[in-house]
Amino acid sequence: MAKLIDGRVIAEKVYVDLRREIAELKEKDVTPGLAVVLVGDDPASRAYVRSKDKMCRELGLHSLKLELPASTTQTELLNRVEELNADSAIHGILVQSPPPAHIDETAIVRALDPRKDVDGFHPENVARLVLDDPCGFVPCTPLGVQRLLIESKININGAHVVVLGRSMIVGKPLALLLMQKNEKANATVTVVHSRSRDLADITRSADIIIAAIGRAGFVKADHVREGAIVVDVGINRVEDAASQRGYRLAGDVAFDEVSKKASAITPVPGGVGPMTIAMLMSNTVKAARQALGKAT
Repeated sequence: MAKLIDGRVIAEKVYVDLRREIAELKEKDVTPGLAVVLVGDDPASRAYVRSKDKMCRELGLHSLKLELPASTTQTELLNRVEELNADSAIHGILVQSPPPAHIDETAIVRALDPRKDVDGFHPENVARLVLDDPCGFVPCTPLGVQRLLIESKININGAHVVVLGRSMIVGKPLALLLMQKNEKANATVTVVHSRSRDLADITRSADIIIAAIGRAGFVKADHVREGAIVVDVGINRVEDAASQRGYRLAGDVAFDEVSKKASAITPVPGGVGPMTIAMLMSNTVKAARQALGKAT
């Protein structure tokens, strides 16, 4: 049976380090500030925003939560982003995804000051990731996956990592991050997706499988070689009449069968999810530190 990689425990380790950094910044009269913008009333997005705001307050960060109606126009949202760009008390800005259909999300991301883009999606930050520039911001979920592996003493250096999924949120930045030339990476990375041929043959060659394909239970036991490491990024709502909510959360990995072959595996929930929020906090503190460095 696989060892369980507990994201909540590792996230707490991150928060211990962050509390020390935040205290040091406050001694210099800087309180890291994060603004989270929510447009509309999507229940899942609202829950994410609440959890981010709660963690900010627990860590002693300045938290600004902007909840805008679904009728907010593109121009109105861009104006709010510009106000936050100019606000010296705000070091990180996150516009919760997905916005309503009439909002051009790409334009909103491009309007962010890249120095405050703690989600790491602005083209300048993507370029910094490609160029191995440590001043840029890496998207929070890939950063969280890397930290999970490092804290779990899993050797990435020289490992064959197969990433399922090619999104700009997880798959692409994660591949770039893990193939970087440094002691926290140096992996050989293969990215597979829904159009990949012989997918199971490829995943069975992996030392580490990272599933971010957005399909509940997609990764089965026959996708995994004996003793592989499996990281499940997926969060899918699956109908469940036995649940009070009428659904349960399931990952992209068929946990029960895969955990019998893997040597270590992340659960859903409680694996990658807590790390994503921890890395958002970490990126916000980094943004405040870099802003202070430029100001002094």
